[in-house]
Formats: sequence, C-alpha cells, structure tokens
Amino acid sequence: MPIGWNDYDPSDFFDEVMEKKGTPRKASGELFEHLRKLSSRDIYTRKKTAEAAIIELGITFTVYGEGTNIDRAMPFDIIPRVMCGDEWKKISDGLAQRLKALNMFINDLYNSQEALKAGVVPEDVITTSRNFRRECIGMTPAHGAWANICGSDLVRDQHGTMYVLEDNLRVPSGVSYMLENRKITKRVFPELFKDINIIPVDDYPSKLFDMLTSIAPAGVTSPEIVVLTPGIFNSAYFEHAFLAQQMGAELVEGTDLHVSDDNRVYMKTIEGLAPVDVIYRRIDDDFIDPEVFRSDSILGVPGLMRAWRAGNVAIANAPGTGVADDKVVYAYVPDMIRFFLGEEPLIPNVETFLCRREDHMKYVLEHLPELVVKPANESGGYGMLVGPHSTKEQIETFRGLIQQNPRNYIAQPTLNLSVTPTLTEDGIDGRHIDLRPFILQGAGTYVTAGGLTRVALKKGSLVVNSSQGGGSKDTWVIEEEA
Repeated sequence: MPIGWNDYDPSDFFDEVMEKKGTPRKASGELFEHLRKLSSRDIYTRKKTAEAAIIELGITFTVYGEGTNIDRAMPFDIIPRVMCGDEWKKISDGLAQRLKALNMFINDLYNSQEALKAGVVPEDVITTSRNFRRECIGMTPAHGAWANICGSDLVRDQHGTMYVLEDNLRVPSGVSYMLENRKITKRVFPELFKDINIIPVDDYPSKLFDMLTSIAPAGVTSPEIVVLTPGIFNSAYFEHAFLAQQMGAELVEGTDLHVSDDNRVYMKTIEGLAPVDVIYRRIDDDFIDPEVFRSDSILGVPGLMRAWRAGNVAIANAPGTGVADDKVVYAYVPDMIRFFLGEEPLIPNVETFLCRREDHMKYVLEHLPELVVKPANESGGYGMLVGPHSTKEQIETFRGLIQQNPRNYIAQPTLNLSVTPTLTEDGIDGRHIDLRPFILQGAGTYVTAGGLTRVALKKGSLVVNSSQGGGSKDTWVIEEEA
C-alpha cells in the first residue's frame, strides 16, 4: 500500500514541500505525485539503497566523545527539499551581496578602519574579538577577498520569510555532503532526474578550482594548488580528501610543506621540493603557523605567514577572516551592507540581542526560557542554550555565564523553523531544517544552486548539526520552463 501521504500534516509550520495537507507546492508537484504512488515497501527499499551507497562511498563525519573519536555514516533522508528557481535567484543575489560587504568590511578593518571610525561596528567589539589578527594589518588579498569560501546558514520562519542565521567564514564545511547527497538521490530516484528540471550542483569543484586559480600570486597563470588538512582525525577529513580529489589538487598536511628562507612555500615530493602557489587551508588560524600563532601547533607550517605577507602564496580563506565569523559582528552585517554598498540587505538577519549592551542583557536574562543563546565563536551547535527545550538548571547555568562574560553571548528568538516531509521509522513526518548554501568569491562570485539542507532527525528538535543528532537531504532548485 502507498505510504501515508494523506495523513502527513505540517501543522502550523511552514512546509517546504507541501502548501497544505494533501497539496504540494508548485515546484514540488512532480516529486509529490511520484512519491505518492510508491508503496511503503518500495520507499523503504530505496532508503536501504541510500544507506548502502553511503557506506560504499565512505561518507562519514567524526563525533568527538569523551576521550574517543567515532566515525559515523552521515544520516541521510531520501525525500528532497524543493525550492523554486525564482525564489532562489533572489536568495542567491542576497548571499552575493552579503559576502561582498563582509569582504569589504574585513579589508577595511585591516587597513583604514573607516567602518569603525563611522561607528558602523563599535570599536570594542573588534578589540575584544579573539579572531582579530594584528598580524594581518596592512594586508589586502587578491580582489580584496578575505573570505573566499563562505557557508551562510539560512532558516525560514512560520510565515515563509527566509533569514540569515549566521555566517561561516573561517573554514566552512559541508559542501562535500551537498555533492554526495545529489549522487545518492540520483541512485535512489533516477527516474525523477529525467522528468524534472533540477539545476545541477556538480560544477562546484570546478568553480572552486577556478576561484583558487584567480587568487594566485601576481604573474602565476597555472598555480600549484594544495588542500591543507589537519589530518585523518579531523571531523571534516572526508571533505578535505573529497575536494582535493575532485579538483585534482594535492591533499597535504603541515609536515608536507616547507617555507624557504626567501619566504616561498614548497611541497615535499619524492622528486624533491615543488613550489606551491595557492593553499586552500582547512586549519584554524591558531594552528597554521607556529612562528606566529600557537607555538605548540604541529598541524601548521612554520613561516607560512611570512610567505603570505610577502605575496608569494595565496591562502583561502585568508588569515584573519574569522573576525567577521563572530556572532556579535553578525548583528552588524546589515549596517555593513548599507555602509559599503549603499544598498538595503536582500536577506534579513534574525533579530539579535547583544548581551554586551546593558539593555539587551537585561531583556535576555528576563526571557532566557524563550530564547536561543549562543556564544560568539563556537560552532557545530556546541555551547548554546535552546531555552524552550532546556531545564531550569541549564537556564541558570547560562544566566551565570552571560553575567560573567556578556561580550561572549548573543540571544535570538526561538524561531518556528520550517519543516519538510522526512522518512522516519513510522512513516512520513515533518522535521525542522536549515540550509547552508556556499558562496565563492575571488575574481568573481558564485553561489551554489541550493546547498546543504540539514535536518533535525529527532522529532521536535531544532538542532540540525550532525554532531548533535542531525542529518541531511538533497536540495532541489527547480528551474521553471521559459
């Protein structure tokens, strides 16, 4: 018998696939009609096909436990999230606008600091930022682009409004899962790709390669590009290896690279030293160069900052980019867009309360059970409080943390995140999702068609991070026929 689509009810949440109970959105019509005809046995068989493909392809992520690191297969839901091309065009324009302004802000920050002088961002927000790198002052990377790869997290509320929840500018991860999700979905539903005009995403590695080529040092036309990884125990190592392989670039660790006395970077090979022109680094600033940052780092390359400052190697993302990854700085991005571009933001921020402000902190402390509280520089869903889903003890713990260090915390309303139909052990049910598109900026700008949709697989949960029990699904942007 067919699986229970007639019983699927998104309740009061905005559903990305269904307009109302029993009625799909226009872009989802063909997908819905196909899935509606499948028997329960058929659709669960396809779920097993997906699980087998994930194991075969080795698609894993690492969960850091108490004293142990566990590799797990990435949880995957076979029912795609669907978006229409017209809406995506507006979102894509908004993401390009946002990254352009962020890069102009970072470049200004390490040079003339006009934005600070004008009060666009309060000076103390930067001077107290642990990711502001004085070692980068006076530098301007190629094309003024510090954040060459950005993964901005988008969420939709119950009214259908799309917001930017945060910007990931340091070493954003997840794009390999976006690409592999598409491969798996093609295996599971090959017939759908013949009939539905789904915009492809498989050009990302070539676009990444082109962007990295465009930031090479002056005069280098065919650069040697490497992907610098912390190693096999990093949670995103699968992605590092995947992107290196897809681009035809070398995957290297810090010990594979050497900086000469004349500030040039070389890769150690069996034939001797080979020059390196562009480094796509997947290591945080603190660890990339023990001469400048953490002296105990064994992950980085001694002298790398010397070579970068001398203009002999390009690094993506550039050192110092993390200053704009701060969740306190996030609150000022709409003002940056107005200041640097003279435009209104095309995608709004989520309302944000800054605990560094006395009036905001007072409001936050009075409404902790209703709010989501985040530390300024954590990622992966760690260190945050989801007020409505927290115990009194957890709320009181956060009250103390905020009072001890107000600068380090922001708070936002608990949004009723949109849902999509998700295949569970008990049939089709709605699960909350977000979306991480990827934006590249070098000589030009490129935005993926859709991105990585992350799904909270626990019923009612708002936390979508894989490290916190979330999974992912394919994201379809449907191009309407002319």
